[in-house]
Amino acid sequence: MSRPTLSYFRWAFIVTVVGLLLGVWVGWAYTGTIRGTMGIFFICAILAVLEISLSFDNAIVNANKLKTMTPAWQRRFLTWGILIAVFGMRIVFPLLVVVVAANVGPWEAVRLAATEPQTYADIMHDAQLGISAFGGTFLMMVALSYFIDTEKDVHWIRRIEERLSGWASIKGIEIAVVLIFILGFSRFLPPETAAEFVTAALYGLVTFLCVDVLGHVLDKQDAASGVAKGGLGAFLYLEVLDASFSFDGVIGAFALSQNLFIIAIGLGIGAMYVRSMTIMLVEKGTLNEYRYLEHGAFYAILLLSVIMYAHTLFQVPELITGLGGVALIGLAFRSSLKVNA
Repeated sequence: MSRPTLSYFRWAFIVTVVGLLLGVWVGWAYTGTIRGTMGIFFICAILAVLEISLSFDNAIVNANKLKTMTPAWQRRFLTWGILIAVFGMRIVFPLLVVVVAANVGPWEAVRLAATEPQTYADIMHDAQLGISAFGGTFLMMVALSYFIDTEKDVHWIRRIEERLSGWASIKGIEIAVVLIFILGFSRFLPPETAAEFVTAALYGLVTFLCVDVLGHVLDKQDAASGVAKGGLGAFLYLEVLDASFSFDGVIGAFALSQNLFIIAIGLGIGAMYVRSMTIMLVEKGTLNEYRYLEHGAFYAILLLSVIMYAHTLFQVPELITGLGGVALIGLAFRSSLKVNA
C-alpha cells in the first residue's frame, strides 16, 4: 500500500514552521519592531517559494539518479546529502565566495555577513559573473549529456531529440556545443570581463568532466567488487549538481535580502521540499508512470543554463527563471497524461 502524498512532506512542514519561527526571532533581533519582524518573516516565506519553484527540475533529476543507487546510498544522500546542500550551499558557499573575492579570512566573512550585510551583498554581486559562467556551463553539460545519448530511446519532442541522440556517435560533440556557447557569449562581454567569463566557464566544464570520470571509475570499482552501481560516484555527482542548481537561487536571493541568515532560512525551507519531492518521485515510481516528466526537467535545466549565461549580460527576473522551468515540466506532464490515456 502506497503512502499518502502529504506524508512525504511531513518533515518539510516541520522545518517550515521551525524556519519561519527562526525568521521571526532573527527579524526581532535585527529590527526590534513588529513591522520589521513581519517584513523578514515574509521575505523568508518568499525565498522558500522561490527555491521550490526553481527546484522542480532538481527534484526530478535527483530522483532519476537516485533510482539507480543502492538503498544504502539513497539514504545517505537523502540524509547527509541534504544537510550538505542546505548548510554547504546556502551558508558556506556564499561565505567562501566572499573569502576568495575579498581576500579575507573566514571569520571576517562571517563578521561581514552579520554586521555589514550590504558590503557582503556587494561582494557577492561582483562575483556573479564567474558564478553564473561556472554553474551555467556545468548545467548545460548535464542537459546535453542526457539528450546526446545513443541509449536514449524515449523522445518527447521527437524531431529535436532524435537528432540530438544521433549526434552521440560524434565523440565530444556536447563539449563542442558548450564551447561554442562560451565563445559566443564572451563576444558580447567587455574585454575586461570576457576573460573572467571564459575562465570560470572552462572551470565548470572541467569540473563536470572530472565528476563524470570519477563517477564512472567509482562505479566500475563497485561493480568489480560485486557491489551494485550507484554508490559514491553517484552521490558526488548529485552533490555537485545540487550546487550548480543552487547558484542561481543563492544569487537571486540577494535581490530580496542582503542578510545571509535570512537567505539561509528561506532557501533551507525550500530545500526540504525538494528532498520530499525527490523521495516521493522515487518511491511512487512517478518518473516511470509519467514518461516525459524527466524530459521536461532536462529541458528546464538547459533553459536555466542559458539564463545563467544571460545573467552575465543583463538581469533576468527570477520569476521568469522559475516559471520557465515549471512551464516546461507542466507541458511534459500534460504530454505524459495524453500518452497514458
